[in-house]
Amino acid sequence: MNFEPGGRRFYAMCGPGGEEHWGIQVYTGISPITNFKQVNSFTDKDEKVNPVISSSEWNLDFSETNGPDSYRVTTVSISIKHKTFDALEKMIKMGFKEGFTMTLNYLDQLLTNVKK
Repeated sequence: MNFEPGGRRFYAMCGPGGEEHWGIQVYTGISPITNFKQVNSFTDKDEKVNPVISSSEWNLDFSETNGPDSYRVTTVSISIKHKTFDALEKMIKMGFKEGFTMTLNYLDQLLTNVKK
C-alpha cells in the first residue's frame, strides 16, 4: 500500500467459501487527519481493471469531539459515488451492503477492544 496522492492499494476479498475477489484503490487526495479520497475498482489477480463493474469514488471525512470520560470521539463520514444508478444497483446485488456492514461491525469491535 502506498498511502499518498496517486498511490494505490491492491487487495483481495476472500469469501467464506474460499473465493477471491480482487480490487484496487487509487488515492486521489489526502488531507492528513481530516480526509482522504480514493477510486475503487474491481480487478483480476493481475490488477487488470474489470470493465464490466464500474469504479466508485469514495470520500472519507474524519471529525473529533469530546466524549465521556475524557475520550475523544471520532466520527467517520463516508460517501460513495457511482457513475450510474445501474452501477449502484449492481453493487448492491453483489452483496456490497452486507459486506460493508460486516466490515464496519468488525471495525467497531476492534475499536471497542482498543479503548479498553
